[in-house]
Amino acid sequence: MTMKNIKILSVVLLVAMLTSCKKWVDYNAHQDFLITEQDYLKTEADYRAMAIGVYSPLQWLNQVVPVGDIASDNAVTGGESASDVLSLQQIDKFTHYPINSTIADLWQVSYEGVNRANYLYQYKAKNIAGETVDFAGKEALYGEVSFLRAYYYFTLVKLFGDVPLFTDKRLTLTENKTLVRSSKADVYKQIEVDLTNAIAVLPAIQTDKGRITKYAAQALLGKVYLYEKKYDEAKAMLENVITSNAFSLVANFSSIFLQSGENGPESVFEIQYSNGSGTYDWGHVTRGQGNFSVQQCGVRGLTGTGAMPYNPGWSTNLPTKNLADAYAAGDTRKAGTIFDVEAYKTANPALNVTYQVAPYENTGYYNQKFLPRKGETSGQVELNYLNNFRTIRYADVLLMAAEANNKATAANDAKAQTYLNLVRRRAFGDNAHDITSTGTNLYDAILNERRLELAMEGERFFDLVRTGKAASVLGPLGFVTGKNEVFPIPQGEVDGSGLSQNAGY
Repeated sequence: MTMKNIKILSVVLLVAMLTSCKKWVDYNAHQDFLITEQDYLKTEADYRAMAIGVYSPLQWLNQVVPVGDIASDNAVTGGESASDVLSLQQIDKFTHYPINSTIADLWQVSYEGVNRANYLYQYKAKNIAGETVDFAGKEALYGEVSFLRAYYYFTLVKLFGDVPLFTDKRLTLTENKTLVRSSKADVYKQIEVDLTNAIAVLPAIQTDKGRITKYAAQALLGKVYLYEKKYDEAKAMLENVITSNAFSLVANFSSIFLQSGENGPESVFEIQYSNGSGTYDWGHVTRGQGNFSVQQCGVRGLTGTGAMPYNPGWSTNLPTKNLADAYAAGDTRKAGTIFDVEAYKTANPALNVTYQVAPYENTGYYNQKFLPRKGETSGQVELNYLNNFRTIRYADVLLMAAEANNKATAANDAKAQTYLNLVRRRAFGDNAHDITSTGTNLYDAILNERRLELAMEGERFFDLVRTGKAASVLGPLGFVTGKNEVFPIPQGEVDGSGLSQNAGY
């Protein structure tokens, strides 16, 4: 089973309680041919299948990517009207509050991932029946689970700050009502533990594309250290990935985001999507195997003849003019990031391109990296795009290592320049655009490069927050210091579990 064909795996829990004359009556669910917890984790195949189930929520977190740009100066929500995708419109304007469907879904999906990982850890030593199931590669398999739990908690702490932390087992509904929030420091400490454990047992190479490797765990831990401002630790960890010589920058930036560019030499960690068969319905649009967010990026009403490769979409997550203007002349990343539909129409008269101008917040630009393309979806078209998210690219690793070297106790600006300029040389095709500045100026250049390189990949808002630049950059857009660094705890969690709310909400 390849990771490209991840299937959603649900654990069926059934507790049958029958009473008669106020006495408990014994009941065996197998009499009614029902599957219970006792039927799971009997074999190696069971453990491996359940581990794949821990991967599934990665796909359902697809809205983290548009949120990371829409909440920044990179993109606006767009859409059909000011009330279209209202949850994203509120995030765009910093008017979101605790009742927000996108925010609530990201919380729910992240904890679904945590619970699935915890369930496997709960029965690592012995299964539900008290039996030991050992097999070759079990520790490495649990390294994948450790990484995934760390990823889900990292997503939570980036979005919400202090969050409930639990690792021993999957929580029951009753236990969920007793949750309290743990400090960011404690959550980060657990993330570090999980990733360190994963690094110790994961292989450098996986046969199945998309499975977690040692390098993916090292890259994520390096990123976590940057968020914690542990620059010395980040520098050392990221160097492991660079000196492995396992990755390289591809020559053509735009090719990374084509179907042919998936899981390429620049891919350190990539979330896999499929357009194969599965369950899709509009009540669960972020579930399943397909990448729903691709449909959001498309040009509304786009049509054309002949070889036009693009499908229409919803004109959501539109790049801003501010982002487009940030690219210098000759930077090939602009064309690989921003799709100017009018320029495309003018340059291709034979295609007879027509489209509907985005009726709300029209910028004239669309997200080229994840623009919906013909042949990359099937079934329920909008919910079933196969486009992977390039979650950690080698270019990202180089830029993180540049930042860590610049900010380390023993700063190494020469090495920081080297890593930064590797990325810039790919962008411009020459070394005439190398950065030679040092100190604070070099730091600012690195952060600017992150914007240009990773635009529309969901990094910008979180980078601005973690570097303390959100207030100055986003203040004119409505960002409130001391409030909008994190998102509100969903109101349902406050009401159901009694969790405290973030300041300002």
